Amino acid sequence: MDINAYDHIRTGGAGFIEMPRGLVAVSGKEAVQFLDGLITNDVKTLEDGGQMLAAFPNAKGRLLAVVRVIRQGERFLFETEEATREAVFQNLFRFTFAGDFLVKDLSESFRYFEIFGPPEGVFHAEAGERFAGAFAIKLPHGAGYMIPNEFADDFGKFLSIENGCVSIDEELYETLRIESGIPKFGVDMHENTIVPELGLEEMISYTKGCYIGQEIIARIHFRGHVARKLAGLISEARTGESFVGAELVSAGGKDAGRITSATFSPKLGKQVSLAFVRYAFLDEGTMLRAADVDVEVVTLPFV
Repeated sequence: MDINAYDHIRTGGAGFIEMPRGLVAVSGKEAVQFLDGLITNDVKTLEDGGQMLAAFPNAKGRLLAVVRVIRQGERFLFETEEATREAVFQNLFRFTFAGDFLVKDLSESFRYFEIFGPPEGVFHAEAGERFAGAFAIKLPHGAGYMIPNEFADDFGKFLSIENGCVSIDEELYETLRIESGIPKFGVDMHENTIVPELGLEEMISYTKGCYIGQEIIARIHFRGHVARKLAGLISEARTGESFVGAELVSAGGKDAGRITSATFSPKLGKQVSLAFVRYAFLDEGTMLRAADVDVEVVTLPFV
């Protein structure tokens, strides 16, 4: 890992990485009606220029994809991981024959840049005019930018040369991702993950009415709780990726969950991990064991 780039970011600077992401556009007079029946958040409340986090669940409340929805006038953009791009597109496209509902995959027309650090000093009004058609995605750790292909190379130079952003490689990104508590599809969440297990309450509306999987998700919220939830773990031992997949055990020898991602945090000087922890052991400060190492449950994000 590039420790100089890491220190630059964790001491107030900014860094960026370019990566593939999915981008699907939805429009049509019946777009809101159809979308409200497909995702967990309330599209009706989204104002022009606004954005929201949401999930596509299946009929059993299990996760198909996590998305950010951006409204541009009467058009809705769905931004998602490359791993879930096709699932999002297919989930939407099947309704194009049912009414005034149009879907287009724009993924190949844009390139995605993700920034860790303060975005306000990087992308400003003048930059928006310079890179016509670009738009920002608000992220807890910085921002993501969708840039039309014709401006992407210049945008990369704009970040590094004009704004002093350091380049983030895949190894550094993984450390920053885990420190920031960002789950990754296929690693920390899968198609067998029940949506509330991610602990991202802002992506679920419990008042908007029916949608696919709503009955199960609402039942968990109003009548009980999830059996497990994504949480953070810290430990003194520097085990790295060998920790991934380790089973968690309570002091009494009970099954307490499983680790999904792990890295060493230079800022904390400790091993940090993402894990699905069983409900009985979710309290901050709970001590568990994994691969003969003591780990402590903490609230995400780590940094």
